Amino acid sequence: MAVNYPNGKLFDAVSHLPEKKKKRDTIYSNRGMNLEEDINTSNDYYLLVERAVIHKKPTPIQVVKVDYPSRSAAIIKEAYYRQSSTTDYNGVYKGYYLDFEAKETNNKTSFPLKNFHEHQIVHMKRCNQQMGITFVLIRFSCYNRVFLLDSSYLIDFWENKLNNGRKSIPLAFIESKGFEIGYGFNPRLDYLVAVDKLLEMKMK
Repeated sequence: MAVNYPNGKLFDAVSHLPEKKKKRDTIYSNRGMNLEEDINTSNDYYLLVERAVIHKKPTPIQVVKVDYPSRSAAIIKEAYYRQSSTTDYNGVYKGYYLDFEAKETNNKTSFPLKNFHEHQIVHMKRCNQQMGITFVLIRFSCYNRVFLLDSSYLIDFWENKLNNGRKSIPLAFIESKGFEIGYGFNPRLDYLVAVDKLLEMKMK
């Protein structure tokens, strides 16, 4: 309910908060989700409406120290994350096996290939050989723009880099060959619309 002063001016509750409170609320209200969170919430929605079954692969953990305070209980005291040997996500959509990586950059004109690892490229190539659908979701954070790029382009740029080629994928190339994904409410990032376009392109 709106509250007005006697002079008719609208009461601004935020202006009456202490400075620390106003600053903290402003920071948190403007803080957006990162790409991984956007994908995870979208995957939850896809699963809920039975549109697709796609999950984030768990990161392997190496346990190095365990305490046993009792015979029926164990407490992990020390562990570290091991590097994943594949990509971030996989699942099934319309009978197709999907396998993809999600990456973000603050660069404004290109996406650095150093954000990828050799084992991820090898994994996508192997999936392609088995007729899987592989791609990368790329977010340019400075523009809040997300693209789906077929892995074949990524693999070409990667192999070219190994032969002293350029070390990044130009934004202009991604705009030309990729599929831009808009933000929405449910799902927040409907990347399956872009997957449909990718499938259509591959079927030609």
